[in-house]
Amino acid sequence: MKKQKKRNVIVGQSGGPTAAINSSLAGVYRTAKERGYNKVYGMIHGVQGLLQERYIDLSKHIQTGLDEELLKRTPAAYLGSCRYKLPEIHEDQKTFEKIFRILDDLEIDCFIYIGGNDSMDTIKKLSDYALVFGSKIRFIGCPKTIDNDLALTDHTPGYGSAAKYIGTSVKEVIRDSWSLETEHGQVIVVEIMGRNAGWLTGASALSKGEDCDGPDAIYLPEVPFDMKKFLDHTRELLQKKASVVICVSEGIKTADGKYVTEEEGSPVYTDAFGHKQLAGTAAYLCRRVSEEIGCKTRAIEFSSLQRAASHFVSRIDILEAYEVGGAAMKAADEGYSGQMAVIIRTSDDPYQAGTEVKDVHKIANDEKLVPRDWINKEGNNVTDRFVSYVRPLIQGDVQPIMVDGIPRHLYVPGFQEMM
Repeated sequence: MKKQKKRNVIVGQSGGPTAAINSSLAGVYRTAKERGYNKVYGMIHGVQGLLQERYIDLSKHIQTGLDEELLKRTPAAYLGSCRYKLPEIHEDQKTFEKIFRILDDLEIDCFIYIGGNDSMDTIKKLSDYALVFGSKIRFIGCPKTIDNDLALTDHTPGYGSAAKYIGTSVKEVIRDSWSLETEHGQVIVVEIMGRNAGWLTGASALSKGEDCDGPDAIYLPEVPFDMKKFLDHTRELLQKKASVVICVSEGIKTADGKYVTEEEGSPVYTDAFGHKQLAGTAAYLCRRVSEEIGCKTRAIEFSSLQRAASHFVSRIDILEAYEVGGAAMKAADEGYSGQMAVIIRTSDDPYQAGTEVKDVHKIANDEKLVPRDWINKEGNNVTDRFVSYVRPLIQGDVQPIMVDGIPRHLYVPGFQEMM
């Protein structure tokens, strides 16, 4: 029996960028080429761009080993990202017909999508359509999110590097806060990404060590936020020390489920997936502290810095992102579809982990939250169990390739014109 000739692969990136997402892209590309695929196409701005037939042949852009190494060290989405929600199949079958026509025209065998919860929803819908309508294209998800909230995987690529950046930056903020005396004390509130899950904010506890006490309080979305308790605790802290540093998730909510910033009644932008855009939590809390306590305050938002700091990534994270990209491509090549590559931790000390594939239907549109027993009883800090979980993920460094004192990145020539 003659072995069927392999055709082409297409890969896309979706959702919020990370400092490790391009390492997964490199893993997909390298594994596809090693397994004998002809071309590896890259969607420009994910499935939204694919619907507009915007894509590139990656082999024309990644031509050397140096290109691959630059790609691994380049933050954000090399191919561009999107937040596009595919409709339900029964609501808009024409959209799916268009996607599959484009894929057939490109002679695609494997479709790899690198992203988070919403991206896995895309893989779920496309693989379901393929199953129902008899397409042989395989659809595999590759995990990516600094939020670390994907189900069935121990952690997600991108999280370790963001956690490393947060732990380091919070430590530097604390050190800076000790430098100046203030007459009535000062409160610094650091706002960290995390709509419903506090994995990133909890990582601020990594700043604690022999030379640093760490944050004085940490508030995660998993525990309802009580303004009175927050203010009372802040007063107590100010009685003991002149400078107080508090870390909060952008998505902390009151007991009635409202984000604290919604108390001001300002309009809130909502994306295609119904996610509210969050910002200003630290500024709002500082305003309340200033009004109620009467001390100096400062709000700090790490914002996109925590997901774009490729100069300070975790070596473990970059390696695992590459391996997971390769695992996703391997699974598609071996006939799997409707699955996502996951990381399985087998040991904390020494840290060891491997990859498997899991049913994407059990992952899409779900959220993995910080376990309640990894947060202290008062709900204003994390426990040692949380720190033990995250510390192995921030180990090691990957040095940028420097040119004239600044990191060099890989980019798609003319990318802005493709938008």
